Amino acid sequence: MNEQLSERERLILDKLSQLGTISVSDLAAELQLSEVTIRSDLNELEEKGWLQRTRGGAAPAFHRDILERQRLHMEEKQVIARAAAELVENGDVIMIEAGTTTALIARYLMGKRDIHIVTNSTLVFSYARMNPALQITMTGGEFRRPTESLVGPIALETISRLNVRLAFVGTDGFSLHRGMTTHLVEGGEIVKAMKAHAERTILVADSSKYGKVGFVSVLPLQEVDLIITDRNLSAQAVTELHEAAIRVQLI
Repeated sequence: MNEQLSERERLILDKLSQLGTISVSDLAAELQLSEVTIRSDLNELEEKGWLQRTRGGAAPAFHRDILERQRLHMEEKQVIARAAAELVENGDVIMIEAGTTTALIARYLMGKRDIHIVTNSTLVFSYARMNPALQITMTGGEFRRPTESLVGPIALETISRLNVRLAFVGTDGFSLHRGMTTHLVEGGEIVKAMKAHAERTILVADSSKYGKVGFVSVLPLQEVDLIITDRNLSAQAVTELHEAAIRVQLI
């Protein structure tokens, strides 16, 4: 599956993020292309999971906040997710927490066999459902549209009954001194529950999140088995993480 987007597809997604909905006729006029070409582009983007086709146009497949976050640091997120997926072995049972980087992991599991995913993310589900080789367990719970996540007591109860080899989690910010942080209390509870029921917990986050601090503290970085991030992480950050014996994989 090819996750790369053309310049025109990125432009279409920019418009969709700004306007909420887009029409074939307006896009064709603005881009000076035929409506046939625009329809083809929209159909391709729908197949990739970026939008939903509507009569005469398209609407976001997900909440606009998610669409905006998907577009940020897109290339870094893709290489991080690909590296994370390489850690998954045939026959694995894994957990994937809600997030735009974590969700991409499901896209890179093509060719793996007998993989069972447990997730609280409807974004993960939208990607994983396109791969018939994947078995998917949704946690259930209360749906939070801005994060495309299922949270609350039902989600936590489901996670508490299951045990997996790997848990892939995300964050709104991370640093040596503050650890993993998030803006939502409920999201932090999900991460803690997944860590408690996984043999290894892997944080996937692009380097732009280093040094950022969310409202809620989740976990010290010392409690994460591996951090996968991109090579734009500063040399100072790499040094302080290594000196603290925190395992970091730069992609």
